[in-house]
Amino acid sequence: MQRICLYPKDVVALTGRSYDAAKRLVRRAREAAGKPAGALVTVQDFCRLTGLDEEEVSRALNS
Repeated sequence: MQRICLYPKDVVALTGRSYDAAKRLVRRAREAAGKPAGALVTVQDFCRLTGLDEEEVSRALNS
């Protein structure tokens, strides 16, 4: 089963940012998607914000 949710540790691995910067980026993706605090952020939400290719991100997460 493929993962569709994204966590700060995943953003660290994908982007090379620090954990704190990754948390802020996940928070921004959640807010941009109009989700409440504590809601899960999907790969699609993250890719919309960052402009990264959804297939590449999914492939990196599920490898």
